[in-house]
Amino acid sequence: MIIYPAIDLRKGRCVRLVRGEVRDETVYSKEPASMAKLWKLKGAKYLHVVDLDGALTGVPKNLKHVYQIAKAVKIPIQFGGGVRDLDFIKELLDNGIKRVILGTNALSMEFVSKAIKKFGVSRIVGGLDTRDGKVAIRGWKDTTDKSTIEFARELEKVGIKTIIFTDVKRDGLLSGPNFKSIKALACAINIPVIASGGVSSLKDIKHLKNLEKYGVSGCIIGKAIYTGAIDLKQAIAEAS
Repeated sequence: MIIYPAIDLRKGRCVRLVRGEVRDETVYSKEPASMAKLWKLKGAKYLHVVDLDGALTGVPKNLKHVYQIAKAVKIPIQFGGGVRDLDFIKELLDNGIKRVILGTNALSMEFVSKAIKKFGVSRIVGGLDTRDGKVAIRGWKDTTDKSTIEFARELEKVGIKTIIFTDVKRDGLLSGPNFKSIKALACAINIPVIASGGVSSLKDIKHLKNLEKYGVSGCIIGKAIYTGAIDLKQAIAEAS
């Protein structure tokens, strides 16, 4: 199972939010590239980078820092936040991003299909953010009527090969992942699921590792490694 350290960018800084609420923001670094180097030094094999301003407004605001991160570390990066058209996906891939996460725009299966056909299935990931079993969009500001599993199956059908599942209500709270929903989703589809939201301890990592047999291939960790609740090296060792 792969551990993905999260680097969430807002106004050029590395921050963490609680349930996506900007009023509950904590700034951990004003040098995102340095943070990326630290996570690589601690053994990270892949990074999860999000432009929070882009996710909230639909317009990317932190690309300078995203590309600095890509140049600073020679490990793969998956990026999301404000991805709204094919030209932007191409720009991201041309500037060192390994794969691109489609969140809000993933509601348009036509767009997802075009992205996969143009850039290949290995370069496009489905971002599945949910609140109470329903899909959340636009930086988690809005909740749709579409169910998590229904949407995941639509993504799988159109060709997505990896899904990132985030439980909005758990994100940033260090309250533990929604293991029940993660397992249900992984069992409902035939493609890998990367779990995100609420990871707070090595015990959580071990529990997610036990779900690997159902299709959980990775875990995104944010606040826990920034606060020291989890040591990244130990998390990677546990996941391995």
